[in-house]
Parts: sequence; structure tokens; C-alpha cells
Amino acid sequence: MKAGILFLVLGYVLSQFYRSFLAVLTPVLGVELGATSSDLSFASGLWFIVFATMQIPVGWALDRYGPRLTAGLLLAIGGGGGAIVFATASSPGGITAAMALFGIGGSPVLMAAYYIFARMYPQAMFASLAGATIGFGSVGNLAGASPLAYAVEVFGWRESMWALALAALLVAAALLVFLRDPPRDEGEAQETGNLLSLLTNRHLLLIIPLMIVLYGPTAAIRGLWAGPYFENVFGLDQIGIGRVTLMMGIAMALGSFAYGPAERLIGSKKTVIMGGNLSCAFLCLALWAFPSAGWLTSAILITAIGFFGASFPALMAHGQLFMPRHLTGRGMTMLNMFGIGGVGLMQLTTSWLARAAGPEVNVTPEFFGNLFLLFAISVLVGCAIYAFSTEK
Repeated sequence: MKAGILFLVLGYVLSQFYRSFLAVLTPVLGVELGATSSDLSFASGLWFIVFATMQIPVGWALDRYGPRLTAGLLLAIGGGGGAIVFATASSPGGITAAMALFGIGGSPVLMAAYYIFARMYPQAMFASLAGATIGFGSVGNLAGASPLAYAVEVFGWRESMWALALAALLVAAALLVFLRDPPRDEGEAQETGNLLSLLTNRHLLLIIPLMIVLYGPTAAIRGLWAGPYFENVFGLDQIGIGRVTLMMGIAMALGSFAYGPAERLIGSKKTVIMGGNLSCAFLCLALWAFPSAGWLTSAILITAIGFFGASFPALMAHGQLFMPRHLTGRGMTMLNMFGIGGVGLMQLTTSWLARAAGPEVNVTPEFFGNLFLLFAISVLVGCAIYAFSTEK
């Protein structure tokens, strides 16, 4: 099982890379394929929408067939296939199709790990194990920053995508060989309940709104808007953007590790989650108020957003308290569907705003400031609803 979990973490490294690397490729894809910021925002948003939609069949497959087949097969088809499509793309449409496939490939790996943690480890360990998985998996987030920028400079972006295809296929094969499914409880097949019973659980209904919005600022900024923002407002090149997004990626990884110990230290999941997300919202408000204060100031603020916006595993641990054991797979993937789907909706919304503003406006500090305001308001609304949730 330990070897299998190791390869699940490597699969999640790839999933993190898929969702975040477009920010670094913004300049080169614009020159070679004519891809605009709104094109790439749409492609990035589609990744999140496909990923979120896949959570429904992934949850069913985890409960029915287990994590080995679910994660191994989908990673091979979507991860390997998506990288091949990206490497051979000749237009923005090819990039969009590749991102959709990447959404399929990345959709099962984190939830497969969470499924194993929920069924085989004490509940008190869940937040720390879940956070550690994201923290170690954030190597993919980091690889999609400066390392990718240097690889593109040395080898080219198409060659880098071919290497990604090979890596995805190798990890998928290792999952099929080494991963073991958790044992099932006797009589579990006779248990009742389905996705609808989870969707009508009043405890989960107060958690879901924050789940929809909490990942939006970090994913949207790190995965896409950091590139256009620092390029158009501060004149940073591909290497400079890579360095800034690398620092944000490191902060996101550290935040993932920090939430579990902070929860145990304070003794309250809810307090830690509320504090982190309110901090994230106020940092977004600072960027809205001062969008052109200087590249270093903005880099520090988005790095802090990356740290405080990493509450996803802690909120998953809170939601897991209210899930029947035999619906673990569907419950986990349902929350993940809302979390990733919320990012997709945010990306599509910001893409629409960029198109509506036009090319002369969507490169100005005021436009990016309004994006940060949108991120802040959405998180504050989620926190207002979550404030009424039950601690245990």
C-alpha cells in the first residue's frame, strides 16, 4: 500500500502541474499559436469544469471498483493522451482539447488517496495526511513555474509536453501494478444511501458554499492570471513570471502542511478554516486597492494568498465527519466536484470579463484589480455561510 500511495502522490504531482502550467506558457503560446489571455483562461477553466464533472463517475468507480483501476486507467488516458494532444497542437483549439483531457487524467488521483486515508486511517489523521498529499504533490505546481520556464527555453515547449506524456504513462502503469484497494466491510453492499442523500445533508450544505469558492483565488492567480498580470502591469518576462509563481507555489505547499497541525494546536477545524479564508479575502482586497503598487509588493501578496488559501484538505476533513463510510468515495468526490467546479466557473467568468473588457482594457491595472475584488467577495460570501456550520 505504501508503494501505491507513493505513486498516487506522483500522479497528484502531475495533476497539480496540469492545472497550473499555462501561466508560464502565456508568452510563447501567444507568439506561436496566437493564443490570447481569454483563450487560455477558457482552456484553463475547461480543465476545472471537466475535472469537476468527472468527480461523479470517479466517486462511483471508487466505491464500486476501488482506487487502483480508477486512478490508473484515467491517468493513462487523460494524462498521457492530453500531453500528446498539447505537444501536437497547432491552434488555441488544440490547447483547449488537451486541457480537457488533462482534466480527465487528473480527476481520480487525489480522491483515490483520500479514499484510502478515510477508510484505513484514524479520522484524526485525515487532515494531516490529506494536507501532506497536497503539499508533496505541489512539486507539480512548482515544476510548472521556473523549472518549466527553463525547460521551454532549453528544449522547447513541445518537447517538454512529450516528456510529460511519457511521465504520465509510466506513473499510470505503476499504479496498476503497485496500488492495492482497501478491504471492504462485511455487509457494506447492503447499506442504503446515494449521492442525493449527501446533497441533502444539512451539515454538508453549510460546508459546500465555502468549498465552491475557497480554491478560486489561489488556482486562478497561480494557474493563469499571474502571467498576464505581471507581464502587462509590471513588464516581467517568462523567467520573471516563473519565479513569482514558483514562490506562490511554495507558499501553497507550506500552507497545505500547516493547516493540519494548526487544527490540532487550536482544537477547532472551523476556527482555522475561517481564519485562513478571511485572511485570503483581505489579501485579495489589498491587491484590488493597490494593483500597481510594485511587482515585489504584488508578488508578496499573492504568495501570502497561496499560503492562506490552502485550506482545501482541512475543509475536506470537516466534511468527511458527516459522510457514511460506504459512501466515502462519492462523498469525497462530491466535495471535490464543488471545489474544482467553483474554480472552473471562476475561470470562465474571468475569461468572459476579459473578452467583454476588450484588449485595450484587460491589460490595465484596474482590470486586474477588479479580478482580485471578485475573488475577495466570493470568499467572503462563502465564509458568511460557513459560519453557521456545525463543528462536529
